[in-house]
Amino acid sequence: MTDTARHPSGRTIELCSTADVAAGTAIKVERAGLELAVFNVDGEFYVTDDHCTHGPGSLSEGFIDGDIVECNFHQGQFNIRTGEVVLPPCFVPVKTYPASVRDGKVIIEV
Repeated sequence: MTDTARHPSGRTIELCSTADVAAGTAIKVERAGLELAVFNVDGEFYVTDDHCTHGPGSLSEGFIDGDIVECNFHQGQFNIRTGEVVLPPCFVPVKTYPASVRDGKVIIEV
């Protein structure tokens, strides 16, 4: 997929189709030098960095329970909506990106 139109607030990047991410799941997407996790929480889409802030875990491969993702490496937990740490050993929040849906595609602004 390619970058979409630019907005005054920044560049938008098309990540995937909404159909690619079933409710309650996540996928890993690599775009524009970023490794991202795209989550579908009850039909709402959220995007975070894919890498856990504590170790080499992939959040898109983690266990998802509602709006919480558990890292598959040390079982630390993050709030998918805010990036905040829910359970150690993680202490640093994961970066989140404002996500929206346009024409059935999940996009972020960077």
